[in-house]
Amino acid sequence: MTPFGLTEPGSSLLHRTPAGWKLLALLVLAAVVFVVRSPVWLGGITVVVLLGYALARIPARRCLHTARTLAVLVVFVFALQSWLLGIEAAAVICLRIVAALAAANLFTLTTKVDDVVSAVERGLRPLRRFGIKPDRIGLLVGLTLQAVAAISGIAGEVREAAKARGAQRSPTAFAVPFLVRTLRHADELGEALAARGIGDRGR
Repeated sequence: MTPFGLTEPGSSLLHRTPAGWKLLALLVLAAVVFVVRSPVWLGGITVVVLLGYALARIPARRCLHTARTLAVLVVFVFALQSWLLGIEAAAVICLRIVAALAAANLFTLTTKVDDVVSAVERGLRPLRRFGIKPDRIGLLVGLTLQAVAAISGIAGEVREAAKARGAQRSPTAFAVPFLVRTLRHADELGEALAARGIGDRGR
């Protein structure tokens, strides 16, 4: 099981909310988070996002995976930004990261990729007259969400393999297999798209 991505089955209110509305709410939240500068307000937004996990009845194991992943990132960013900008600025940046990434993860946990793709296609359909192709943009969104889940899964598997060999502290033991498997995944994805005629300008 990976930290980010992979829908968690459920029948909660968040699971039943249409993907389009959830995507719009996520975009609005992301915009608000990066405009607000008050640690208090950002802390409040973060608490609301975390309460969303309880509302969606996300299992504790999934929440712990997310918390561990965010903790590593936040500790690194806080240490660096505290040194460069000061503690208050570092706290603001970290709260923004936690709120935005936790909300994005909650969105992927409660929304199927197919529903997101369909919502994007429906929302962009009126823009066909301007030469925009909603089906291509929907496909791009779907591939992006799946890529996040796939890369997270690869990272987890490589980390576990390195740990089993007793090499969990070796950057090379993680970086090399991770890079090789990620490139292999990209090649397989490219071949699959080419087999379906996607991206073939000649057609």
